Amino acid sequence: MATRILPAVGDPDAVRSLTSLLSQLPDAEPVAPVADSTQLVDTLARLAAESVDELPEVVIVHERVGPVPALELIREVALRFPAVGVILVTSDPGPGLFQAAMDHGARGLVALPLGYEELASRVQAVAQWSVGVRRHLGGAVDVFTGAGGTVVTVSGAKGGVGATLTAVQLALAAQASGRSTALLDMDLQTGDVASYLDVQFRRSVADLATITDLSPRVLADAVFRHDSGLALLLAPGEGERGEEVTDRAARQIVAALRSRYEVVVIDCGAQLGGAGAAAVESADTALLVTTPDVVAVRGAKRAVRMWERLQIRKAQETTVVVNRHTRGTEIQPPLIQRITGTAIAATTIPANFKELQGAVDAGRVHELDGRSTVKQALWTLAGELGLAGVPEGGRRGHGHGHGRFRGDRGDRGDRGSAGFRRRKDGAG
Repeated sequence: MATRILPAVGDPDAVRSLTSLLSQLPDAEPVAPVADSTQLVDTLARLAAESVDELPEVVIVHERVGPVPALELIREVALRFPAVGVILVTSDPGPGLFQAAMDHGARGLVALPLGYEELASRVQAVAQWSVGVRRHLGGAVDVFTGAGGTVVTVSGAKGGVGATLTAVQLALAAQASGRSTALLDMDLQTGDVASYLDVQFRRSVADLATITDLSPRVLADAVFRHDSGLALLLAPGEGERGEEVTDRAARQIVAALRSRYEVVVIDCGAQLGGAGAAAVESADTALLVTTPDVVAVRGAKRAVRMWERLQIRKAQETTVVVNRHTRGTEIQPPLIQRITGTAIAATTIPANFKELQGAVDAGRVHELDGRSTVKQALWTLAGELGLAGVPEGGRRGHGHGHGRFRGDRGDRGDRGSAGFRRRKDGAG
């Protein structure tokens, strides 16, 4: 049986050298090389969409493939395509990098300049591993074949403005529309997603914080499957354990969820720490929930300015959602937009807590009556964001504008890292 080998190499000279050696390997079937990380992931996703059997047994990643760093690329391939063996080609084959490569999911490491014997030995060993994994799984490899799930963060301008309810209902709307959806509670000290959904749990996001190899099985063990179909990754029951979730761990966890689910909604709460900052920075859409009162709007402005100072997210890349809106209030959405300098959601959420109180007190917000104007507005917001289609019985817009509906998931533009610089954590 021929071993299919897909090289990911950006440098033309390195491509020629590697393909020349690969063509000499016995029973090797080199695939046309890809020039960057995006092409590699897109190629593997396309092959997996046809059949898992179409995936190459071996992927060779050159250390300078770019634009995604080689180790991060290896982690993404290992998470999304667990039966593909990855080899890192590097000029620094020391024990430190070797351990880091293994932690990120590589199955082998080959030193530059390339030598035939070492390359042949590594390829053969990794190919045998890949074939063994596929035989063990019987072809039933769980692969999300999309370009990567959409990540939406929901933060509060201050405590009590409705960020958690917003996050929960957006996730429920996405799940109900047929998209596989995960809800991550990143309000690490005071998260209430479990209370809102009447969940008793043992595992939490803190249990994943120190795990360097987030395999699909490890992730599945920490996720709670709710009756609504949502996959829940909850905040720790002991708030002090939230400190275990570093910004690096948060990035890894969000990337793992993105690779397994079409939609990932993250409740970040109103307090900004390293983990929450990492989530906001990596999100496709960052929502900031406020109520139309002076204290909350000032809080929203402070949060936006802090995100900009810390290079987490620009104001124009943040979308403010106005909760508890009434036509008679002095502070209307256009004024909030001018004050914060952000985009503003066309859909506003009406002030009608009486509709919510019974469901919130019972911890059953997933059973909120479909006739609720609050639920209809939040599901309309999900449609505006491209997370869901038009909700049954829903209305187009509330307050100042009208919702924009897309039947399919919105396009996700690639954002470069904003380079979050670790400073003393501040409050949102």
